[in-house]
Amino acid sequence: MRRKLFAAVLAVAVVSGLAAGCGSNDPNLLKVGTEGTYAPFSFQGPDGKLTGYDVEVVQAVAGKLGKRVEFVQTPWDALFAGLESKRFDLVANQVTVNPDREQKYSLSQPYTTSDGVIVTRADKPGITTLPDLNGKVCAQSSTSNWSKVASGAGCKVEAVEGFVQAIQLLKNGRVDATVNDTLAVGEYTKTTSDTSVKVSGKTGETSHQAFAARKDSGALTSEVNGALDALRADGTLARISDKYFGTDVSK
Repeated sequence: MRRKLFAAVLAVAVVSGLAAGCGSNDPNLLKVGTEGTYAPFSFQGPDGKLTGYDVEVVQAVAGKLGKRVEFVQTPWDALFAGLESKRFDLVANQVTVNPDREQKYSLSQPYTTSDGVIVTRADKPGITTLPDLNGKVCAQSSTSNWSKVASGAGCKVEAVEGFVQAIQLLKNGRVDATVNDTLAVGEYTKTTSDTSVKVSGKTGETSHQAFAARKDSGALTSEVNGALDALRADGTLARISDKYFGTDVSK
């Protein structure tokens, strides 16, 4: 009898745990997937709390919608799988808008505009344009937009979990370059004063970043867009942008 009772309790606990992992039914809660390791967009502050440009923007969006935010920190290459499996409702992690993502996901209007750059070791000349990457090895998050840019230029991609690991492989001489966002690279240079790597060239592409939701998420994207319109109109997006970049990148 005890075994049957224990099995029944265990079954309830497992089902409850699975339900919790699939997200909340609370209409006042917005579950957001983000890396937490991609400064200055999503990272741990000096106090150990999650902060960053994307974090503050999505918190402001939730405020306009009258919702609380619960962040689910997830490696970049697992973010979209987590979204699809309903671990969270929204991805806030500099999701670059491209045709593939527009087909698979419901993307908000952009809240960041930036340029792509090529980063190499400071003592390694010869890579200044995308064609120069042909036949080289680039460290990239395998499912990122920048990985597609690098591989499209003929660079063999060495998969990494994020930008910090990409820079480490570059410094160790295990790869020739990494392609990323000029804002992320600028933040790394500013905070580390690392002179062993450099921006050696630009990709020539301007990218736009948005929040990503599931196609079946109903009115969520429209609500997020309405909140972004309001935050842009009242100057909140510009203030958050200026805090992290010294200029308005939200246009």
